[in-house]
Amino acid sequence: MSFYRRSFIPGGTYFFTLTLADRRSPLLVEQIERLRAVYGKVQQKYPFETVAICILPEHIHAIWTIPPDDADYSRRWNLIKGNFSRGLPAAPARSASKLRQREKGIWQRRFWEHQIRDEEDLQRHVDYVHFNPVKHGLVTQVADWEYSSFHQWVARGILSANWAGDISDGSFGE
Repeated sequence: MSFYRRSFIPGGTYFFTLTLADRRSPLLVEQIERLRAVYGKVQQKYPFETVAICILPEHIHAIWTIPPDDADYSRRWNLIKGNFSRGLPAAPARSASKLRQREKGIWQRRFWEHQIRDEEDLQRHVDYVHFNPVKHGLVTQVADWEYSSFHQWVARGILSANWAGDISDGSFGE
């Protein structure tokens, strides 16, 4: 069995990537209301602050700050993944291991986590989260992707609506 070294710092801020088992699936955006409901219920029961988030068809990028007396982000993600999957049909092809563990095969088992070290690290990761739909060719402007906290950052006056430009006209980064 693999041993994963994770950083568990109470009150820490972390960047996460969670991925569906089928990297071609659009399930997360097709089931966005289910995901939002599950996410909200877990957040109520086990509080955390969502600093930034972007839901793509087959993966999620999020930045969370955990309460000062807590470091158990794994439980939160486990509940989100499990409750999201409940009620959905199992993946058609599951490994023997996933069958033994009674997993539906919707999610990849693990997730990526990175502890944010400082303000510069945080800003780089927030930019990465918000720019990801453009990176994956889903839109040409960050503002065109609706499943992103980018719109909240614009509403709060932190970012402009045309942040990162429009890559279709070659203006990105200028």
